[in-house]
Amino acid sequence: MWDLDAGQWTGIAVVVAFVLAVAIRIVIKLWTIQHRRRARKRFREQRERLEARFFDLAAASGKPRGLRWTDIDFEDEVCFARDRDRGHLLALVAATISFEAIEGGGMEEVEAVGNLRAATALFHLEGRWWNTQGRVLFNLEPAEALARLDGVMERVID
Repeated sequence: MWDLDAGQWTGIAVVVAFVLAVAIRIVIKLWTIQHRRRARKRFREQRERLEARFFDLAAASGKPRGLRWTDIDFEDEVCFARDRDRGHLLALVAATISFEAIEGGGMEEVEAVGNLRAATALFHLEGRWWNTQGRVLFNLEPAEALARLDGVMERVID
């Protein structure tokens, strides 16, 4: 029925392998896009909890030294990125932070203590849940943070 020589079978095997490789790449790409869409939706759903946790952790960090966190105002827009080392999805949110000097902390006489500070708050996806370690990048908007940390993270656009 199939009277093919070895060369023809080899050609067929190569074509089948190529088609399978392309199909697998397409499936992985579609899964990745769907995964990121679900992650974005979950971020919106979990955002209020995340922002409160971020403030608590960042305020407890003792940074910047001699200052107490008094308030943080998060922007609505979220920039999503991928950690190049681990592949984790990240969310970067612009924020405006206000501080006050801690008594005896050496910052009481500094006029700039009361100035609002621009920053980027970092969040990361752990399985199905977003989390934060209270990491903040001071004096950088999310786009600036991505440009400066290009070797560490890359913007995700789907």
